Amino acid sequence: MFPQRNRRERDKFEPAPAFLNYFDASGRADWLVRMHIEHVALIVDDYDDAIRFFVDLLGFELVEDSPALTNDGRRKRWVVVRPPDATTGLLLARADGERQDRAVGDQFAGRVGLFLRVEDFRASYERMRDAGVEFVDGPRQEPYGGVAVFLDIAGNRWDLLGPRPDAG
Repeated sequence: MFPQRNRRERDKFEPAPAFLNYFDASGRADWLVRMHIEHVALIVDDYDDAIRFFVDLLGFELVEDSPALTNDGRRKRWVVVRPPDATTGLLLARADGERQDRAVGDQFAGRVGLFLRVEDFRASYERMRDAGVEFVDGPRQEPYGGVAVFLDIAGNRWDLLGPRPDAG
């Protein structure tokens, strides 16, 4: 439906498809109010090691761990974790094949790609550090709150973020 394009082609202006032109009385697209990101896939080496990291070290909830099948009928698991009271979860997907094996720990090309905001930055940082989470930068104060960069079980970089300074 949407062909892959190189950056130059993608950046050219194209009119929005007709189905995007439905707005409510406030001017907001009606369909926008009913969506959220359900899961973000994170490629890992091992389901159980990843579950232990996210549940035991970060304090996430194990939402689901169910048997499933790949598109070609091989066994896998459907594993979802998420922070308490969050709506978006991480789908922990075991690497399957050479390409995915290479992506483990490098899903964001060495950049911070995931952001975990917490209510008590100092306590969360100390608890995670004491539990064995590897921090590679910080903690420091930024205009958007306290921040410290840590690595997940696969080696992906995350920002641990404290409350926004304007949050009261």
